[in-house]
Amino acid sequence: MALRNIENALPISQERPKKLPKLSKQPEIGLNDENNPVVLPESAIEYVASEDLKPIPDPESSVQRLLEELASKDWIKVCESLNNTRRFAIHHSSLLLPILEKLIVVMVKAMKNPRSALCKTSIMTCSDIFNAFGEKLFEKSHLKSMDDLILQLLMKASQDKKFVCEEADKALNTMVNSVARLPLLRKLQAYVRHSNPRVRAKAAVSTSNCVSKMELSEMEEFGMVLIAQMAADSLSDKLPEAREAARSMVNSIYDKFTWKEEEGEEETKHEAWQKFCEKNVTGLNAQAMIKIVSSQ
Repeated sequence: MALRNIENALPISQERPKKLPKLSKQPEIGLNDENNPVVLPESAIEYVASEDLKPIPDPESSVQRLLEELASKDWIKVCESLNNTRRFAIHHSSLLLPILEKLIVVMVKAMKNPRSALCKTSIMTCSDIFNAFGEKLFEKSHLKSMDDLILQLLMKASQDKKFVCEEADKALNTMVNSVARLPLLRKLQAYVRHSNPRVRAKAAVSTSNCVSKMELSEMEEFGMVLIAQMAADSLSDKLPEAREAARSMVNSIYDKFTWKEEEGEEETKHEAWQKFCEKNVTGLNAQAMIKIVSSQ
């Protein structure tokens, strides 16, 4: 058998060089430009309780920069600026009055941000703003922005992220305890009939809490019949939270409706309540309202 010429032999295959693993480029903390974006986890954001927020050393000069700092494209800086806004609200609230409308717009925008840390910080800012300004928030120049703010709080309270949801619930409770009840109830009236059932339920809870704090004169000014009809609408809602809030509201209305009746005349109270419900609320809802009071 003829031997193959070594020059015609198959070439010896050379081993391919192994690829080196790619090294991930870690950005330097503190840089935030197009070439070195900051990549920080949202868990790195610290949520500071209101009582732990200190006064600002030079508030008069610092407030001039606040809106510019809140407009930063760096979400971490916006969180820091929102915490500074909280410090102003707690310790130097009068300095925020001239820019209050613009601050509310900023808070609404931050709540819409997909970053939960930024959203939660904005909600915490809302609570401090409610405590600081109360009835001033419903003065004419703030009406439109307050509509947007309340809607966003209701939407955040009805979402699935628990720590955002809980913070929004706290802010809504602070709102009810801080602001004027009549204008607040007028705002909430639309949301009790919102197309989103979760938003409806949260609105029903806030409405019930608001009604429970109203005096008879406030109910009469708003319209006792309107309040009863709001409660009746929620009694048949698909979510238990809304139905429970409606039952609580019915009891609050009944307590104020019958307070003039003399002690011991419970039968007279129930008769007056029955006539009121049958006259002003339709069908099954009227019977449900009568039954709620009778079962107490």
